[in-house]
Amino acid sequence: MEKKYFLRYMIILSEHMWGDEATQPAGWYLPAPYKETNDTDIEVWDETVKYLADHKFNLLLIDVGDGVKYDTHPEISAPDAWSKEFLKKKLDEIRALGIMPVPKLNFSAGHDTWLKKYRRMISTPEYYRVCSDLIAEVCELFGYPELFHLGFDEEDAATQAPFEMVIVRGEELWFHDLNLLAAECAKHGARPWIWSDYIWEHKDVFLKKMSKDILQSNWYYNPFKDNLPSSPYRFREWIDAYELLDKHGFDQIPTCSCWVNNTNVRQTVAYCKDKLSSEHLAGILVAPWLRTNRENSHDMLRNAERLYFARKDIYPETL
Repeated sequence: MEKKYFLRYMIILSEHMWGDEATQPAGWYLPAPYKETNDTDIEVWDETVKYLADHKFNLLLIDVGDGVKYDTHPEISAPDAWSKEFLKKKLDEIRALGIMPVPKLNFSAGHDTWLKKYRRMISTPEYYRVCSDLIAEVCELFGYPELFHLGFDEEDAATQAPFEMVIVRGEELWFHDLNLLAAECAKHGARPWIWSDYIWEHKDVFLKKMSKDILQSNWYYNPFKDNLPSSPYRFREWIDAYELLDKHGFDQIPTCSCWVNNTNVRQTVAYCKDKLSSEHLAGILVAPWLRTNRENSHDMLRNAERLYFARKDIYPETL
């Protein structure tokens, strides 16, 4: 396992994941209204990376999406996408600070607006070809990374309710596509990594069919407490998924955030220490879920700060 990378942080380069052109604003974290550009603030990006290095983070998950000018499929790239040369420069700067950059391309049907026209060709030969091309190009761009995050979260009708078109793969097709894309990652030397929320509604088939080669990130962003409500969300089952993954031998990176509640980060770290085996715990990820701009810069750093101090207090042996 990649245990040397204990503190992990996710930064957004592309914001075209959480809505389509018809989606109306549903929260402060979404573009309002939808726009073609990503508007990533380079100064805020640099400040965040330096802060991570100063606070002993050593893995940065980068939500790439349409944020780079692709050679294989330039029609996907946002108008203000970074050139490959510029992103390579930024990746070199990240590595020079002792941080390993890892790419993320979300292939969930609920978070693939970045794929432009190909998101409506899902599970077709053309779709598979494009996805394989992009995975290969991004692996080369990132210097053939150890890990590659494929997303695969929240593929359900509720998430896509504001969209013009709802696409949800059945269990067999979902696993077929996941395994196909995971094999593309492995072909280029990267271990596939996904969000684990599919287990919430598909526990039996998940435990039966999910490969142990795929790194898992269950996520939960609300407070940890005994009297959690049973509806509209089954929060207790979301939390229990951490232990379920551990019990069944999946390597995992639990994911916390200040996005909903300020207490979540520390509570997640404490939960990991108390409930999860060190054998399968491959670090802890904080995901601010904020666009990389000046307006969000304070909260971006706050997420990192909370994980740093929680680690210092609860996992001092990892420092």
